[in-house]
Amino acid sequence: MTSASAALPRQQGRTKAFLRLVMIEHSVFALPFAYIAALTAMYRLDGNIHWVRLLLVTVCMVGLRTFAMAANRIIDREIDARNPRTAHRELVTGAVSVKSAWTGALIALAVFLGAAALLNPLCLALAPIAVIPMVVYPYGKRFTNFPQAILGLAQAMGPVGAWIAVTGEWSWQAVVLGLAVGVWIGGFDLIYACQDVETDREVGVKSVPARFGIPAAIWGARGCHLVTTALLVWYAVATDADVFFWIGLAVVAGAFVYEHSIVKPRDLSRLNRAFFQVNGFIGIALFACALLDLLVRGLTV
Repeated sequence: MTSASAALPRQQGRTKAFLRLVMIEHSVFALPFAYIAALTAMYRLDGNIHWVRLLLVTVCMVGLRTFAMAANRIIDREIDARNPRTAHRELVTGAVSVKSAWTGALIALAVFLGAAALLNPLCLALAPIAVIPMVVYPYGKRFTNFPQAILGLAQAMGPVGAWIAVTGEWSWQAVVLGLAVGVWIGGFDLIYACQDVETDREVGVKSVPARFGIPAAIWGARGCHLVTTALLVWYAVATDADVFFWIGLAVVAGAFVYEHSIVKPRDLSRLNRAFFQVNGFIGIALFACALLDLLVRGLTV
């Protein structure tokens, strides 16, 4: 085997390790809502799908999320090493070096900024603002008991940015959808944090369950998802959504009920199902219904 052919598998292995590090598949949580905002904006703009803009929105979302996850893992690597649940992560085991992680993060950031520049001047001007909460969030657990609020703010920017990417203008309808996404993700992160309560207290990591207990966190998540449903209703009314979007909202509400029926303060055994499967389903289901609704109303492919 030549040195060049030997280097290729090693590079592929490092790339796969980096993609595992940033959990690229979790883009399914926020990306559908960016699509809902972008497609709704296109429908209201001229009724046509602008595929290049939609592609650039995708690049922006994946690029910024990849940067955020890599930065999160780099900043939290010492905390991760002290937690049995996260001690297998790539920066802890050495599967990915800190240098490689920073390289990947900066490349992702450059891709995000480049795509924003190709969209319109307002996107580029606001892009650095979107980066700030992505970096602040991992530090949040060191100074506040409510780091999920920072995470929610970071995630809320997706739909707002997607709408601006299409129209070049601010939209309060997109803000409502963004708030729904932020409160939703902040809520299910409250549930996810419940599995690390004892370790967080030992290490000194701050969170709602570590400070107030698991029952308070579960009830907080239920409240968040009730607010999420109300905000989605508000968005539907504000954008004159039709029957298929409302069907999607009914599906989302049912999914929330199911999620909170299988996760209880004294039984976290199905937490991963609630976090990964149910919440992934929520985004995809609402996007499918929203897309169908827009197509029926006249959005042209």
